[in-house]
Amino acid sequence: MNETLSVIKNRRSIRDFKPEQIKGSELEVILEAGMYAPSSGGHQPWHFTVIQNKKVIGEISEAIKAVYREMPIPFLQKIGKERPHLFYNALPVIVISGDQNSLSPDIDCALAGENMLIAAESLNIGSVWVSGFPQLANTEAGKQIIKALNIPEGYKPIYSIALGYKAAENPKAGARRENLVNYIT
Repeated sequence: MNETLSVIKNRRSIRDFKPEQIKGSELEVILEAGMYAPSSGGHQPWHFTVIQNKKVIGEISEAIKAVYREMPIPFLQKIGKERPHLFYNALPVIVISGDQNSLSPDIDCALAGENMLIAAESLNIGSVWVSGFPQLANTEAGKQIIKALNIPEGYKPIYSIALGYKAAENPKAGARRENLVNYIT
């Protein structure tokens, strides 16, 4: 198997990070990988906000958890009540925001995020995809956070990625679902 396919198959969501921040050179490689993602019409509608301040990350975690506790989805309510930290004390957290005037910002930003997740794994850096920003963005607290993060006008936070050095080895992959492909010949 080639190296790219190996990295894709071995990447797992990591939820246990060492306390130190990743190196700036590694962060730049990860961000650049996101910038090389495909996008509808080549618009590249993403904006990346890198948060390297533990206090700010903690405040965002608490704000999202508060939103989750009020949602009518039991799974999210449980996360809002029971999970100590949504970003698992990672350093940094990257917020991926999409230009709302582009054709498909959610999909394009997801592609950029996946590129970053794969790049992180190729550097043996742990990562986990964290949602919550779309729900937070619609609240008063969320609007204040977006302003404090200097997210450009017309952009909406869509996803975030927590990065850090792995405190343990990758978890074992779960079984892959079967019968997910049809061939029409």
